[in-house]
Order: sequence, then C-alpha cells, then structure tokens
Amino acid sequence: MKLRIGTRGSKLAMAQAREVAAGLAALGVEGELVPIATSGDRGVPLSSSPAGAKGLFVAEIVRALQNGDVDLAVHSAKDLPSEDPSAVVVGAVPRRADPFDVLVTREPTLGEGALVGTSALRRRAQLARSRPELRARDLRGNVDTRLRKLAEGEVDAVVLAAAGLARLGITPEHWTPLPLDEMVPAPGQGALAVQARANDRAVLDIVRQLDDERSRAAFEAERGVVAAVGGGCALPLGAYAERRAQGVRVLAVVVRPDGTDLVWAQAEAAAPADAAAEAAATLLSGGAAEILAEVRAAS
Repeated sequence: MKLRIGTRGSKLAMAQAREVAAGLAALGVEGELVPIATSGDRGVPLSSSPAGAKGLFVAEIVRALQNGDVDLAVHSAKDLPSEDPSAVVVGAVPRRADPFDVLVTREPTLGEGALVGTSALRRRAQLARSRPELRARDLRGNVDTRLRKLAEGEVDAVVLAAAGLARLGITPEHWTPLPLDEMVPAPGQGALAVQARANDRAVLDIVRQLDDERSRAAFEAERGVVAAVGGGCALPLGAYAERRAQGVRVLAVVVRPDGTDLVWAQAEAAAPADAAAEAAATLLSGGAAEILAEVRAAS
C-alpha cells in the first residue's frame, strides 16, 4: 500500500514528512511525499488569510487532503489552527521532539544591546521581559536563511526551535537552551500533526499506529489553550503541557509585547481539555484578554 503525504516543500517540512514516512515504512506502508506550495511560502500577507498566520502554512495542504489529492497531510503542530477543518482529523501525533527554544549566537557570549533576530511576537515579548539588556529585531525566513543572516552579521543572535535544528541535523557552534521559566514555547512546538480524512477508515487505522499517547495529550492541551483564549493569529502566547501520572499539567503565559506585563497560569487535570480550560480561564481572568485585544487591534 502507498499513501501520498502532503507537505510544504521547505527543507524542514520535507524532513518532518520523511519522519512520518519512516514510521509508515516500519508498518510496511510506503509513503510518497507530495510537496505543496502554501500561501505563506509564496509570501502572501497575513491580512489575506482568514485563519491568520497559522492558516498561511496549512490551507492548501488541507485542501489537497479534502479533495483526495493526497491521503495524509503532515504539519508542524504549532502551525495548525485551533480547530480541525471540515471532514479532516488529526489521525496521529507521533512522539514529540524537543519542544523548547534555543538562543543561537555568532560569538560565545552576548553583550548588552546585542541584536536578537526573531519574527515571533511570543519570543520577542518573552525576551524583552527575561533579557531586557538585549534588543529584538524582526527576522524572517527559514532556518538556513536566519542562520546565514546571523553569520553575515545582520544580527548577533537568533531564537530557533530546538526541534527544527535537530530535524535538519544542524548543531550550531554557539547555542544555549532557553529554560521554561525564560521562554515558554509555542503551543505544539516540536510536535507533528498527521491529518487524514475523517471518513477514510483504512488510512486512519494505519496512521493511528504512529500516535504517541504522551505527545497527543500535550498537543491537545496546548491546542485547547489557544482555542479557549481565541487564538488563530500571531499572539504573544506560550503553552507547554506534559502527561503526568495523575493527568495532564499545562503551563501557559501571555506577555505584553514590550515585556512589561506577564500573565501566567498552571493547571492539572485528568483530561487535556479540562487542563486547557482551567489554564485559559486563569489567563483570561488575570488580564490576558486585555493584552490579546491590544495585540489584535494593532495587527
């Protein structure tokens, strides 16, 4: 049996899709990678996407899945909108890679006023709060592009996902893990989401064998926080969940873009949805709603 796997055509996305294909191969199923250009890859502005930044990188791939042009779709879980599209489900969340961020520097140390490149509002806001001696600059592009700009001296450091570097086989000369108390990762970071058509029972029966229970629980809790606070666009929101003996624990933060205000929540419950709901309620009651409303109004 051969399954067509829809994916973005970037180097990282292809590496992620090959990871899923390797899992299928272990089950005796052949995976054929089908690269699909998304609006985000073509540089379409955020304002043109009804689903916000997340929709820019998944819509065309989901459409190909819905139309039957591919059998599976593989996404970085942090790119997924908080709700499943029509007739599509997340059939598997394979074992999650390192979910945290790292600070990659050109020199061994950073001096005061050093310029850090990142396009993520979440990262910029948390950097402003935890490392106010640094300056943040908007820096876009894939991992290779950002590392090249770092090497050329355009910035002194970049913040990148540890999982992306690992999947690309890149080990920078100078890098520092950013701990959870300094940089809460994006919801879903490090995880892959494998989508299938909801009515394709044969494919779902296969792909569900790739599902990792701990990774699935964390994904559902983190995605639930995004849904509960009204996610769907680029927000200064971080969430990290993990399966515990008694259920799922989730930590979530919302940070004012200039780093002057932070609202955080921690919750634990037997079900991912309950942990997410409790954490989101704490965030919103603590002032996160006002911060997010300001961010949305300014975007």
